[in-house]
Amino acid sequence: MSTHDNLLQGPAPTLLPDDFPAARERLSSGDDPVDVAAGAPASSLVWAVLAEGALATGSASGNVEAYAYARTGYHRGLDVLRRAGWRGQGPIPASHVPNQGFLRALLALSEAAHLIGEEDEAERCAKFLVDSGTSVDEVRALTLTTK
Repeated sequence: MSTHDNLLQGPAPTLLPDDFPAARERLSSGDDPVDVAAGAPASSLVWAVLAEGALATGSASGNVEAYAYARTGYHRGLDVLRRAGWRGQGPIPASHVPNQGFLRALLALSEAAHLIGEEDEAERCAKFLVDSGTSVDEVRALTLTTK
């Protein structure tokens, strides 16, 4: 007797590899995110943290900086997602720590895009979070628990 996968379930969740534990530890220890980014430029998390910091300034220049940082983290994360087998859809669980950097960069990109008037991109990124099986509130809570 053969077994069949349920094709209606959709793609399996994408769980990114834990490629940057040292960068995460340095950030948790309070190291300067700029220094951490210089040592781990492929880490979405460091770019997300830089974007969040720039957004927190509440200034126009901070919003533009946040957009650039978040876009870098987003694209670094897409590269890793694709290498992990993600094919443009399916869950990217926020509960999996290595996924959190990408998701935080995606949220920061949505917020920064909104603040600089890129509404289409802001909405697309917010929808991407939902399509990934998470929410703005769930990802925002990650930023609050790691500061």
